[in-house]
Amino acid sequence: MADDERWDERWDERDPGVLRLPSGRLVRGRGLRHPLAPGTRQPSYGLYLLRRRPPEVPWESRWLRWPDFRLPADHVAARTLLAEAWERAADERVEIACDGGRGRTGTALACLAVLDGIPPGEAVAYVRARYDRHAAETPWQRRYVRRFR
Repeated sequence: MADDERWDERWDERDPGVLRLPSGRLVRGRGLRHPLAPGTRQPSYGLYLLRRRPPEVPWESRWLRWPDFRLPADHVAARTLLAEAWERAADERVEIACDGGRGRTGTALACLAVLDGIPPGEAVAYVRARYDRHAAETPWQRRYVRRFR
């Protein structure tokens, strides 16, 4: 794939919710209760962090059972799916989303930042400064990021 074609497959970092990781990977965080505006680019891959299975979407997606204000139900699956999302973000439009787009989504984005080389103790602050100041809402979500490897 040519560089200009590859770039076309990525997000525009000026779009709402798009986070640039230190490697240059772009990933969009979003709250599913906020519908996409008409004309908004769709992801090529989505990872949905919800208590119940999300509705079908026209792009490839995965579901990680993750209750609101809590941690993922399966930590091994979470590590695998987050690593897959991080890898895919190098070439694709990856979206990470939960209902509100803050707690679970912010926690997952901070884990992606750890995978991208940000020290675990700095990842939440990185995401809060560049995505949402309320990312990773609970103390146990922040602790999960600090322990994420």
